Amino acid sequence: MKIALVLPGGVDRGGEERVIPVFLALVERLAKVHEVHVFALRQEAKPGQWPLLGATVHNIGDGWTRLRALAAIRNEHRRGPFDVVQALFSGACGQVAVLAARGLHARGVVHIGGGELVSMPRIGYGGRRNWKGRLREACVLRGAHAVTAASMPVVQSLLALGIHARRIALGVDLRSWPPLAPRRRGESVPRLIHVASLNRVKDQPTLLQALAKLKRAGITFQMNIVGVDTLDGEMQALANRLGLDGNVHFMGFRTHRELRDLVKAADLLVMSSAHEAGPMVLFEAAIAGVPTVGTAVGHLVEWSPSAALAVPVGDATALASGIERLLANEDLRLHMAGIAQHRAIIEDADYTARAFETLYLEVLGPLPAATG
Repeated sequence: MKIALVLPGGVDRGGEERVIPVFLALVERLAKVHEVHVFALRQEAKPGQWPLLGATVHNIGDGWTRLRALAAIRNEHRRGPFDVVQALFSGACGQVAVLAARGLHARGVVHIGGGELVSMPRIGYGGRRNWKGRLREACVLRGAHAVTAASMPVVQSLLALGIHARRIALGVDLRSWPPLAPRRRGESVPRLIHVASLNRVKDQPTLLQALAKLKRAGITFQMNIVGVDTLDGEMQALANRLGLDGNVHFMGFRTHRELRDLVKAADLLVMSSAHEAGPMVLFEAAIAGVPTVGTAVGHLVEWSPSAALAVPVGDATALASGIERLLANEDLRLHMAGIAQHRAIIEDADYTARAFETLYLEVLGPLPAATG
């Protein structure tokens, strides 16, 4: 097959910074068997092209991005026709993929991997905040030959809109992130980790308020917060006001390799998001032998209560109680970590690639009957 993948970015030419590891894992696996062209809408400001993991990346860049992306896909299609045009994320990516597929008589597939279906006007988040967004998503989802989503809560949201979707989790590459057996904590100070950009949808205020409650209750801990700060120091100032300077450490951006060392040193991953389709870090922590306590979004809904502990969104008291519960019960923490790891290994990057390949073959239709 010849496959076009339409992405917002995450495929930097260096393969280390400004990347989304699960995207790289999928690209690499598909490119071993198929001809893969990645159309990145805004990896870099200027147009460019480079090889990556056996695929060819076409960076579209700024200025009339969607129209130029359609032109780039059409030009490559003339060199050899695409069978499938796949968008990882809807929104602009889904719009480009569906229009290109329809115009080229290829199959268009859209994967919901973020907030395309939600409306959170208070924080300016979600693909359905206004009528333009709702219309765009309706056209994209109904124009696609197949729709997939990372987790069952998103599949159910699609079903409520009249769209039947298949669940395909974006799994972790076990070669670059090999499994580690869950480890008993011992007598050391509990080590917590939170991995997410500092932004409104990740809801770090709820996280920090939960940590402040733990500290007031006399529970010792150290928390590493890893992620790019998009809020200009607002969360650091809040941590200071809550008296968490000695407990919370803002680590900023870390490469995927650096992140692995931080995750495997942790006892517990803590998530506070108001919305997630995944999150992918839940899988990464599980493979590293670290269980998760977090808000009831995405995979956390699927995994709780056996493989993760989910609490209501925005509830700092419940989040603090969940953290305290697992830190106080080491056998439960290890048991949950083991189940989580088993689930994450089953749905690794190889599983993801096979699931998408199977879907592509289905939408392309049955092979013609043999003659003679």
